[in-house]
Amino acid sequence: MDYSFSDNIRDLKPSAIREIFKSLSDPSVISFAAGNPSPESFPKEEMAEISAKIFSDSALVSKALQYGITEGDALLRKLVRERLAEKFSLKNEGDDLIIVTGGQQGLDLSCKVTCNPGDVILCEEPTFIGALNSFRASGVRPVGIPLSSDGIDTNALEEALKREKNVRLIYVIPTFQNPTGLTTSLEKRKKILELASKYNVLILEDNPYGELRFAGEEVPTIKSMDTEGRVIYCGSFSKILSAGMRVGFVLAPAAITQKIVVAKQVNDVHTNVFFQMICAEYMQHYDLDAHIAKTRALYRRKCTHMLSCLDRYVGNLAEYTRPEGGLFIWCNTRDASPSKPIVQACLKEKLAVVPGEAFLCDTEAQSNGFRLNYSMPSDEQIEQGAKILADVLKAR
Repeated sequence: MDYSFSDNIRDLKPSAIREIFKSLSDPSVISFAAGNPSPESFPKEEMAEISAKIFSDSALVSKALQYGITEGDALLRKLVRERLAEKFSLKNEGDDLIIVTGGQQGLDLSCKVTCNPGDVILCEEPTFIGALNSFRASGVRPVGIPLSSDGIDTNALEEALKREKNVRLIYVIPTFQNPTGLTTSLEKRKKILELASKYNVLILEDNPYGELRFAGEEVPTIKSMDTEGRVIYCGSFSKILSAGMRVGFVLAPAAITQKIVVAKQVNDVHTNVFFQMICAEYMQHYDLDAHIAKTRALYRRKCTHMLSCLDRYVGNLAEYTRPEGGLFIWCNTRDASPSKPIVQACLKEKLAVVPGEAFLCDTEAQSNGFRLNYSMPSDEQIEQGAKILADVLKAR
């Protein structure tokens, strides 16, 4: 039988990262390709205690195993709102918060409720592949805006706002951007907000890594500077507690969150109640700040080690970012040659990295970059992987 697929899905390509994961069943492959938090960062003992508490109380276990409300657990929503106000100065009374199934669902539903097929979302380029595929699946066209060392090129952003028709959103990951690890400067954050106001578009601010700063100075979120209700803010527990729990949140003007609630009801009804309760119990009865401090220290050490190895073996062969937080380092070939053959050669030598093409808005475009992750590999794997990368670059 011949199958006919929807226009939105027909041309979607599998995630390059998920495809690379298939090769990682070979234990001899060193992976710099993951986007996962380190298993060392999971608060396993505390989660075991919380789970035992829930399952030893008939009222709690009944709640955990029953349907919940779409907006999310009331206690968790309250605690997240309080934390966002304290840590990120997100205090606008006109905003409301909904719990979603990971930050990915927050991006997907934000696009669904604000965009029509054929509309345009302006994105940093390169940018998060999960967001790009979500936008494409909704029939929305992502348009890339060049990314420089201090964030999106705001001159190019304004030119695109003038040129493109039906721009609905500006999508940015201003803090420890995926895939580059770069942080947008305060000056550019203000300019992005100014341009959104000037051209009457919304901003989708994705901040899954914001609490993982291990160097440098904090920079205010774009959302904290928004006085017009232009910013939809997505966050997640994936990088600070557990990615597998799939608990995220969206903070946005109430008119927008109300529509997200309706869209979520036909998507998955509600986010996993049991894991919402674990998050709430952890925030209420354990020291989340102390846990995050340990995670920051872990990533500081691992990032420093990877950069040291890159400096030792790769420094004269490629250019790479030096992140102040998050999970990623971005490499570019010095001669601007396409990186795909390098990625393929690395995989033959048992090193997995993610090709830059995966993060581009134009699915046919080439990239001279590739993404490295330092949260998952061991110290020994980081050094061995840097040596393999150097050998591949030398052999070109």
